[in-house]
Amino acid sequence: MNDLLYDQFQNTVDEVLVRHTNILDLITKLEASNARVNRSVVKTITACGCVKLNAQKGEIPEGAEFFDLKKMSINQLAGELCPTCREKVEQEIGSHLFYLTAICNQLDVNLYDVMLQEYKRIKALGPFSLY
Repeated sequence: MNDLLYDQFQNTVDEVLVRHTNILDLITKLEASNARVNRSVVKTITACGCVKLNAQKGEIPEGAEFFDLKKMSINQLAGELCPTCREKVEQEIGSHLFYLTAICNQLDVNLYDVMLQEYKRIKALGPFSLY
């Protein structure tokens, strides 16, 4: 079922994309959409305030084990997206997915296959994938 949804999305992107159809335009549109995703997330903190940021230097104690690192990580965000910010962030992520998919189409890359390969890779490597 999921592969069908990805394929339908990818086919629809191919059908509706009229402007910015060359790879250079798509790359610059992807970068611009990435900046808009970042900006919408930042605005949740700086303009709305529904999310608060508590940034601080992370300290790793001497002798800490690799598998303990996740437990030691600090959640720097507090609060949750308000409906307005959630809508904006989701809209910008959707636009980003659109341009990413358009690049996949130009390069004849199947988005579902890429996601499946990445899923298998991170599942196999687990925490050693180092994301």
